[in-house]
Amino acid sequence: MASKVAKRVAKSREGIDPDKQYDLSEALKLLKDRSTVKFDETVEVAMNLGVDPRHADQMVRGVVNLPNGTGRTVRVAVFARGDKADEATAAGADIVGAEELVEIVQKGEINFDRCIATPDMMPLVGRLGKVLGPRGMMPNPKVGTVTTDVAAAVKASKGGAVEFRVEKAGIVHAGIGKVSFDVKALEENIKAFADAVIKAKPTGAKGNYVKRVAVSSTMGPGLKLDPASVTAA
Repeated sequence: MASKVAKRVAKSREGIDPDKQYDLSEALKLLKDRSTVKFDETVEVAMNLGVDPRHADQMVRGVVNLPNGTGRTVRVAVFARGDKADEATAAGADIVGAEELVEIVQKGEINFDRCIATPDMMPLVGRLGKVLGPRGMMPNPKVGTVTTDVAAAVKASKGGAVEFRVEKAGIVHAGIGKVSFDVKALEENIKAFADAVIKAKPTGAKGNYVKRVAVSSTMGPGLKLDPASVTAA
């Protein structure tokens, strides 16, 4: 089994120049052509930024609505009561609740991918910081997951909203679609993501902000990109 995987990986890397910076469309075509697994691989983009997130004025965080969605089913949980709970349910939320939902999450039952809360619920949701925080799922007004407009937030989450947050090494990454997407759809999603990251440039960032960009698929090779082909309008 291991040898089969090794052979597949080796074959996917044939003809790939590890030092070349590929044009975005060329790189995506190569990824699509080399996808031989039986499932629909996720295409991921990674951007190495000239920031040190240990400093508060160099943190990069935000949310972007991908024009062509992510291609994955996103399960959304909403902490809300009364009319807001009804609005969330009507908008397609998978799990809606208040105290009882907090108890479920405290037990470690996290059957959702994204979490939204109304502002009045945050004192309650705050108790879940140790559970949701490490998973990057704590509701936050900066990325639109603490809001009174729960219906819009649920629809955005279901429709392709992607949160991003820079990691310790200065890298921000996200899944931006599936290998089954056509090249143009993947291009549009990657450029929308890159544009959001650039607009989120913090005040403390000095020098070259976007240092390196790469694209990869779940089982495929990683390809360095020409940053200009990603950030171009």
